[in-house]
Amino acid sequence: MLAKRIIAALDIKDGRVVKGVKFVNLRDAGDPVELAKRYEDEGVDEIVFLDITASNEKRDILKELVRTVATNVNIPFTVGGGLKDVDGIREIVRDGADKVFINTAAVEDPGLIREASEALGSSNLVIAVDAKWNGDYWEVYTHGGRKPRGIDVIQWAKKIEELGAGEILLTSMDTDGTENGFDIPMLREVVKAVKIPVVASGGAGSPEHFKEAFAVDASAALAASIFHYKKFTIGELKKYLDESGMDVRLG
Repeated sequence: MLAKRIIAALDIKDGRVVKGVKFVNLRDAGDPVELAKRYEDEGVDEIVFLDITASNEKRDILKELVRTVATNVNIPFTVGGGLKDVDGIREIVRDGADKVFINTAAVEDPGLIREASEALGSSNLVIAVDAKWNGDYWEVYTHGGRKPRGIDVIQWAKKIEELGAGEILLTSMDTDGTENGFDIPMLREVVKAVKIPVVASGGAGSPEHFKEAFAVDASAALAASIFHYKKFTIGELKKYLDESGMDVRLG
């Protein structure tokens, strides 16, 4: 069985790390290079870098910042935000990303998933999915959580797998930034629907929340606020998970 992964998220706006609640009310959380290095030192398994306004502002990702982070860390580094074609995806890999994720472009052109998977290899392609409960089903959103798409997240997850993506980064807009826990009902259903790894995102506030996500077979769990503001360290989190019987990479 593969070890469960702990991932730190760096949401970037205007070259700084920011964090909000339910995708709004953003506040500054620090310098991306300094935070990335700190998390590597603390033992995080991966870092995800998201240029959160690139899609909505219809511009390219902050490539220089990607290069700087990539040269300063030696752990897997996943990059996304505003990527819309295979050429752009290849360029980000050349700039130092180990894996790439797409969201808005994948929803608007699902064929891009297959193209990107064939170009990069499925294990290097992550599809980010932002969703919230609309009263009937978990609905997929794009453009940094600004645009509802009328798509059921379970059906979309199945299609993502079918088109060749290697992993799903699943963010609950209902729990994002609340620190009240991951959206376990949505996470459980998506994990059951696909065979590819699913990363839980949105709502982590305590080590117990990570344990809950792993208990429903999430392959990894991602957090931002709790790490940025030093609620607890990644080392403390991993120690708790290890003592709870979870298979995590220590040291």
